[in-house]
Amino acid sequence: MYAPERQQEILRIARDSGRVDVLSLAEEFQVTAETIRRDLKALDRSGLVRRVHGGAIPAGRLDLEPDLTERESTAADEKDRIAHAALAELPSDGSVILDAGTTVARLAAALPLESGLTVVTHALPVAARLADHPGVQLHLVGGRVRHRTRAAVDAWALRAYGEIRADVLFLASNGFSTSSGLTTPDLAEAAVKRAAVAAARRVVLLADSAKHGQEHFARFGDLSDVDLLITDTGLGADDARAIESGGTEVVRA
Repeated sequence: MYAPERQQEILRIARDSGRVDVLSLAEEFQVTAETIRRDLKALDRSGLVRRVHGGAIPAGRLDLEPDLTERESTAADEKDRIAHAALAELPSDGSVILDAGTTVARLAAALPLESGLTVVTHALPVAARLADHPGVQLHLVGGRVRHRTRAAVDAWALRAYGEIRADVLFLASNGFSTSSGLTTPDLAEAAVKRAAVAAARRVVLLADSAKHGQEHFARFGDLSDVDLLITDTGLGADDARAIESGGTEVVRA
């Protein structure tokens, strides 16, 4: 097989599976790993893939960010189960940070009326759900609001999170894995998420299983920064054990 033919086939595999790795491709095409790296470099220069550690992904996938409406309708049942399971992690009295994310917004909507919590959020959809809650003392973090996620970012938001210490952060992430950690498409949102993690004594990640293994442009932490991952049963038992071996408890709702 000539190099252009092999590269075309590599591109097809990347688009079909979402990712390719050097060693598997070398074995499949019976060539050296260095040959595959040259192929990936050529495809990267052409703008067809983006090289990542150990392989490549199709171009555009790192910064792919669906809009809010699309994300709200994706994995709706799983997100509802995750949000319901997260209710058990609310402190009986104290303070929580609610990150920007559709599953976290479902948790906000499910807060019992008797909850007497101090809630801090930089997410407009979360704030809208809690604005009329009789028991919640709501603090809305300001900043530049990103249209796609309705989340406040940049200096004001970072400064606010630098001034507080909350009991629990309910965190959202576009992608998570033991190798790549916690990732999201936008650098500004990643910075705010990182600041929120630093502002909390306990971190609970709410993420449906489809996000497992996904890798996006901006990295904001390791899975070891997370005390508890609440996901759905789509995450396999072996993957759950691998995550728990790194010190993060896993609940599959």
